[in-house]
Amino acid sequence: MTATARWRPLASIALAQALALGSCTSASAQDIPGYPANVEGYDPREVALLPPYCKYTQLFREKVPGGSNAEEGQRWQAILGPTFFAMHHYCWGLMKTNRGVLLARTATVKAAYLNYSIEEFDWVIQRAPDDFILLPEVLTKKGEVLIRLGKGPLALVSLERAAELKPDYWPPYAQMSDFYKSVGDVAKARTVLEQGLSFSPDATALKRRLAELGAAGQAHAKPAP
Repeated sequence: MTATARWRPLASIALAQALALGSCTSASAQDIPGYPANVEGYDPREVALLPPYCKYTQLFREKVPGGSNAEEGQRWQAILGPTFFAMHHYCWGLMKTNRGVLLARTATVKAAYLNYSIEEFDWVIQRAPDDFILLPEVLTKKGEVLIRLGKGPLALVSLERAAELKPDYWPPYAQMSDFYKSVGDVAKARTVLEQGLSFSPDATALKRRLAELGAAGQAHAKPAP
């Protein structure tokens, strides 16, 4: 069984749970005052927060100024490979994440948009081969959103797969460490950081987190005067 096949059932479970919560909150998901009813309005303020390749993906290139530059679109397709055809879903997922994190005014709207972003990330994950250059990033972003939704165990599935696919990619280790720290498992948080640093020893974000864990541990162990 391939690595991709092993992960398909887990991805399906995560998507089913995300859809279940999303269906409960969809009625309020349009409530972002001052913005289009949905991300396909391609508001310039939202597009400006996206990676540069997004405007050359499907549908974006028809709506976003500059996206019709065929030469630039071909350049990004050459860099990202065949899975570039699916990346408009990742870009929509990032927009929905930003709506949930930055723009939503109520917990209901926040949860709705974050769940919608999981759907978009899964659309890419389920179609991407294991060697897709951006798959670790997509998996990490999914894990980050699942943590925001209070679904830590599901988040760890995505984050661990991201680290497995590209061990020297530090963001999933940072997310896993933050999660373990948040639930009080400092030892596991430290182990994850040390593992990440063994592959990416210059990762400042991991070194900073490890130093903070050490400082917190020393403060806790210091006897009272």
